[in-house]
Amino acid sequence: MNRTRSRCLKLAACLYLAIPLWADAGDPPGRVARLSYLHGNVSLQPSGETQWTRASTNYVVTTGDRLYTDKDSRAELEVGHFAVRMSQTTDLTIANLDDRILQLSLGQGSIRVTVFDLPPENSVEIDTGNGTLTVLRAGFYRVDVNPDTESTLVSVNSGTLQVSGGGVSQTVDGGQAVQLTGTDPIQISSFVLPNKDEFDEWCEKRDHRIRSFASRQYVNPYIPGVEDLDTFGHWQVTVEYGAVWFPAAVPIGWVPYRFGRWVWIEPWGWTWIEDEPWGFCQFHFGRWALLGSVWGWVPGPITVLPVYAPAFVAFLGGGGFSIGIGFGVQAWFPLGPGEPFFPWYHHGERYLRQVNITNVRNVTNITNIINVTNVNNIHYAYRNVAMTAVPADVFRTGQPVARRIVHVAPQQLARAQVVPHPNVTPAPTAVFGGRRPVNPPPVRIGRVAPPATRAPRVGPPAARPYAQPPLARNFPPLRPEVRENPRTPPPAGRNRVVEPRAPTGPPPAAPPRVVPRTPLPPRNVPFAARQPALATHPGRPLEPQQRQNLAVGRPAGPMRDREFPPHPPGWRSPPATRPPARPQPQHR
Repeated sequence: MNRTRSRCLKLAACLYLAIPLWADAGDPPGRVARLSYLHGNVSLQPSGETQWTRASTNYVVTTGDRLYTDKDSRAELEVGHFAVRMSQTTDLTIANLDDRILQLSLGQGSIRVTVFDLPPENSVEIDTGNGTLTVLRAGFYRVDVNPDTESTLVSVNSGTLQVSGGGVSQTVDGGQAVQLTGTDPIQISSFVLPNKDEFDEWCEKRDHRIRSFASRQYVNPYIPGVEDLDTFGHWQVTVEYGAVWFPAAVPIGWVPYRFGRWVWIEPWGWTWIEDEPWGFCQFHFGRWALLGSVWGWVPGPITVLPVYAPAFVAFLGGGGFSIGIGFGVQAWFPLGPGEPFFPWYHHGERYLRQVNITNVRNVTNITNIINVTNVNNIHYAYRNVAMTAVPADVFRTGQPVARRIVHVAPQQLARAQVVPHPNVTPAPTAVFGGRRPVNPPPVRIGRVAPPATRAPRVGPPAARPYAQPPLARNFPPLRPEVRENPRTPPPAGRNRVVEPRAPTGPPPAAPPRVVPRTPLPPRNVPFAARQPALATHPGRPLEPQQRQNLAVGRPAGPMRDREFPPHPPGWRSPPATRPPARPQPQHR
């Protein structure tokens, strides 16, 4: 009976998600990129900004964000069904990322894109200065852009992609490579597929790690970060929640959403970034549960792809809570399995259902979970046992939370009420991941080194590439290899490595020009232009119409969404973030 019921629930969930995902075009995307690996110096430029900050693992990357890897550096992004890896001296912008498209703009350097699966109505596009590359099938793709020669080398190890731009369109299949020069029209030359270098071999090892993790029997394999579950914890099947993952080697007194920091990433606003290297999927998908004295993570249904959320927590506040503590304290606690999540950012009714039903296991009626009129009537399991409070300045500036925890007496906690969002306006450091922004970036941006001096063998001049045997092992590579330790000599029999020269020159003020096929979304308005509007309603991100108004030079205008839960009596913003009061008219 239980097995039949479980199958019916899974089938119902799949049928429910077969309906078009979002009903409101202003809803935030349900898919983001996780910055899952860093080596060396990697810089991040948030969308709409001109300054940079040092990137950090587990950071949430979305539309408009720009990354740069310095010499001898690498980075990896996980995006659901896809993985994007950057070699050294690479300038990459996430031009567009939502539930149906991953659009990358590559200004210089080398990336390798692995498409594990290409679901229907999904697209992967790579824009370069020469043209557009559109992935047509799952496979392994490498793109090298050399701004010195204004050329792009495309290598297709497996799969199929389409090269287009300037009235030219050509398909490149697995085992083939082409070089693009010019823009209008593109000149396409066929090349023999280059030998693998150390960057390719590193990418293959990372792919194998994602493909071979054992936890896929308990959790959806396309959630970013699930491959870390095997290394940093273990699974245990429980009677109440089914399969639960327990982290290993956490300190005594460890509590979810306490060892990390709050940063500001739009359109979601306040977003939690966990300190542990494994801490991504467990804080943006599913729920945490306290079993005895140990915390375990309960993922959502394995048959559906969960919707990303910035943090599954509820915030505490209200005038009664502030008595004896001060108005400058922010508090929150993790949501348990089956407890409703009410977003503090713009969303529609369908999004509210999706973000809950896809992150709660064993749901029989999602309406019963989210259809509440008073959140204070909800029995939150961890309101008293896992509450975390910090000074508002720690929250506002993106500082680490665990160092500045504020003690809250039980009498004060009893007076607290669940509030819709933290009542603090972010500082610029919160927009830059808790670090002070810099300009120029903390790494040097310059031109990439040219390929090896010997040119590769060229195929026939016809536009259609054709398959040839791979290059001989003693043939110089088209591009320099990257070694984790430059002092270690290459293994015997490998190609001679040509080290790239150090990047020099001032950083570009804007991402290099590319030729997109899909129209790019408008750039985000700089935070300095959004900050006055944010201060009128502290802690709540701007709505889509407000962002559009600022983008065309109009005032943001008022917020129109009805918040839930409503602000309790006595709610007010902290003095540091409260907008100046309007002068009162003088009556004679």
